[in-house]
Amino acid sequence: MEQIQEAYDALAIEFAASNPKSKAAYDIATKCLPGGNTRTVLFYEPFPLYTERAEGCHLWDVDGHKYVDLLGEYTAGLYGHSNPVILKAIQEALKRGLSFGSHHADEARLAQLIRDRFSGIELVRFTNSGTEATLMALAAAKIFTDRSKIMVFEGGYHGGGFLFKSGPHPVNVPHQFLMAQYNDTASVDELIAANGEDIAAIIVEPMIGSGGCIPGTPGFLAHLREKATEIGAVLIFDEVMTSRLYSGGGVQSELGITPDLTTLGKYIGGGMSFGAFGGKADIMSTYDPRATSTARKGASVPHAGTFNNNVLTMAAGSAGLENVFSPDVARTLHGRGDDLRNKLNSIAKGTILKVTGCGSIMNIRFIATPPEDIHNVRDLEGQSTLLLDMLHLYMLGQGFYMARRGFIALSLELTATELDGFLEAAQGFLRKYATLVSG
Repeated sequence: MEQIQEAYDALAIEFAASNPKSKAAYDIATKCLPGGNTRTVLFYEPFPLYTERAEGCHLWDVDGHKYVDLLGEYTAGLYGHSNPVILKAIQEALKRGLSFGSHHADEARLAQLIRDRFSGIELVRFTNSGTEATLMALAAAKIFTDRSKIMVFEGGYHGGGFLFKSGPHPVNVPHQFLMAQYNDTASVDELIAANGEDIAAIIVEPMIGSGGCIPGTPGFLAHLREKATEIGAVLIFDEVMTSRLYSGGGVQSELGITPDLTTLGKYIGGGMSFGAFGGKADIMSTYDPRATSTARKGASVPHAGTFNNNVLTMAAGSAGLENVFSPDVARTLHGRGDDLRNKLNSIAKGTILKVTGCGSIMNIRFIATPPEDIHNVRDLEGQSTLLLDMLHLYMLGQGFYMARRGFIALSLELTATELDGFLEAAQGFLRKYATLVSG
């Protein structure tokens, strides 16, 4: 540990010396923002970089350094930073006016495109983030079932008010949560046996995202579908991150496992603020403003949001799904991600660097456990976060921008040139710090 700390300290000193303008910008930010920050995930020591501009798959910071963007805005940046189709759609929308305060054709256009992609969505409503989508989906589930408890999974993340590490987070929305273990059907069955009649919803990421890119097994996800049906609970797939996988219809469409509700976000807004939730018509009718058409007796439930159908998101999102991210393009990107992950694991043989994930979303970590034996967050105990910090600073020094926690999300703008360069940089890290990463 002492050797790793010394190596990290040396990288941190080098980083600080190379980025004086970012340090100055950060110091200014600390005077008006708590810790200079308004989005926790973007903070890292010794201080975060400040980006000046972006184009294609590249970023330029205020000190003039150029980076290959491998973070992809945590999956929201699928189209890169300057896709001409997306930019044209936004520019044309701007010409028509910033905000209407009324219905417009692009909202139904985007809704239909989403419905066509996702096997489990009959009706959909828009929000401004994945967090909001989760809030409204869970509200619908509780109202529809007239039950109160929500089953979640350790390591899961469903937005800013839904963090589940070793237990519920203090900022969490105060639902009655029951926490099971991911990819562990026995833990699910145990909670159902004790609480089945009170469970309104089972919400799950088909691949745990921020918890480390751990895919759910088909058998586990199918078991959740079976049990939710058995007890009359609403099965919710959080596909905010995984919606881009396979042919762009998410895990549900690939596996043929149909959830009752789905939450979406990230790239589907074309780079604009976006969230959505959708699913079975009888559940979604909870929010139908025509009171007599709802599945419930009496008035419908209101769902507000000034920017739910904002013109920029609706236009950019529709253009992206309609003209850029076709199922064939999605398949190609998925395969490119699988190839990169396999190559990373191959060059790291004999070390503790491991990569998990699915398609274009992956997570690097330093742990002795083989990727195929990582089934939930408990299998990540013992990983070295300090080595991850080292890798992050090292890669920034080599011109590659990724998340501090080792998270990578590929964009459509990345080519073999950038990905091969990243593989070469990863090999350089493993060679330079061979004694620290030896398996």
